[in-house]
Amino acid sequence: MLADRFCFPCALGKTGLTVNKREGDGATSILVTRPLYGFYRADREAKPRSRLAFRPLHRAMGWCDAPDHPSYNQQVRLPFSTSHEEMWRQDALYDLIVVLDINISVRKKGRGSALFMHVARPGYLPTEGCIALSKPDFRQLLTGLSPNTRIQIGR
Repeated sequence: MLADRFCFPCALGKTGLTVNKREGDGATSILVTRPLYGFYRADREAKPRSRLAFRPLHRAMGWCDAPDHPSYNQQVRLPFSTSHEEMWRQDALYDLIVVLDINISVRKKGRGSALFMHVARPGYLPTEGCIALSKPDFRQLLTGLSPNTRIQIGR
């Protein structure tokens, strides 16, 4: 992953890279995007030093991944009756999250949801389509991120 002057090893989607992202395909989109804002687990992490806006996660946070729902690819409040991802996780993957502008500014049904930058599993095991970095690299990257940063994925 390349973000402005930073280049870091990262984990990508379990089915590789794609230019034709589809909901649930396990792939990471090949594109240039930008970070929008972030979340952090205040019970585990200090608020990151960053020019991005960061808010603490809470237990009632989810992210809708149901393409036919009006809240598709948006944060939702739990309980939520339609398909969604829970943001408050037992593992450390979502201790730090950056929401990327992938299918958000221009939202298209079925083109992917919850495509975040988050903490990598040990050994950089593949993701469901997100970009995952080690926590030290992520923290370093956050100090240089702003809404104007361009993040290149693939190529």
